[in-house]
Amino acid sequence: MATVLLSSLHTSLLSLTKSRFRPHIISCSAPKPSHRTRRDLILLGLSSSLPIIFASPASRAEEEVKMASVVDEINAYTYMYPLELPSQKFVFKWVESRKPERYSSAAPLSPDARLRIVSERIDIIDNLVISVSIGPPNFQIIKSKDKSSWTAKDVADSVLSDKSALRVTSTQRMAESSVLDTHCSEIDGEPYWYYEYLVRRSPTKTVQASNLYRHNVASTVERDGYLYTLNASTLSKEWDKMGPALEKTVASFRLLPSTDNYVPPYKDPWRFW
Repeated sequence: MATVLLSSLHTSLLSLTKSRFRPHIISCSAPKPSHRTRRDLILLGLSSSLPIIFASPASRAEEEVKMASVVDEINAYTYMYPLELPSQKFVFKWVESRKPERYSSAAPLSPDARLRIVSERIDIIDNLVISVSIGPPNFQIIKSKDKSSWTAKDVADSVLSDKSALRVTSTQRMAESSVLDTHCSEIDGEPYWYYEYLVRRSPTKTVQASNLYRHNVASTVERDGYLYTLNASTLSKEWDKMGPALEKTVASFRLLPSTDNYVPPYKDPWRFW
């Protein structure tokens, strides 16, 4: 039985990550490119301790990526993150800087505390960050409450408008970022919005060059009236090396069926433990 489950898991994940982030330009109203059942999502969660190597012939820069998965039952999502680039003899040095926690007790990304980080892992040596944040849509940007009409650009602007620790306006926060690419894919009947952007602020204290930005890729999906976003980033000068692996991480982000451990963002908003 275990052999059958692992074989099915490997097939599902290999299909999911064969292509890079950018080519998945599929309209949310278009036919689904593939059908992944709830069983596939649960199988994806079973791999949390199982590293898997993905091979892709499309680019030499992404010949192999050894990855493992994260499952957050509190917020009911999963994703894969890179462990190693065997062909380059490169090993990632991840540290779980924020363990998964409920929305009410999570760290805010802006003074109004709308957008909050519910989990995060970082590689300090290589300047890599993977985080998951949750927050309500900004209806000053997204005009409709019907998510089937939302564009990836509007969703990106909504998330980025709340993503700043500075006491500035939403417009000023958006001006800190330049969106390079957006698209939407429908998976299991739910729209997932993907976007790629640069952050203009100096990414490190040691590097003050004004032309050195932080390169980000992100995936956002809506549930219970909140936007769930996985964001992966590195320094712009490292994008050619790190970008393909981070794109695979973003492409693997999925909501999971809720369990008894799931805590919706709207539950006990006053609770901080």
